[in-house]
Amino acid sequence: MVNTETLLRSAEARLQRLSAERLRVADDFLAYLEEREADEATRELLSIAGFEQVFQDAVKQAREGDLVSFEDIRRNV
Repeated sequence: MVNTETLLRSAEARLQRLSAERLRVADDFLAYLEEREADEATRELLSIAGFEQVFQDAVKQAREGDLVSFEDIRRNV
């Protein structure tokens, strides 16, 4: 298994050697991959039974200021 830091250093070294035009293409491709990953995560969450309704309820509560501070619910563990 390859270390994330090693992959990032390798990718950065490759990007440094690209022309401006190829760098633009690489950036577009990375943006595409990033969007796909976000879409997959969203689909995974939406596949959880009842998630969408619970999420909408939470957004509504936040909008209305119906919140509890972390300090009020934190336990000493």
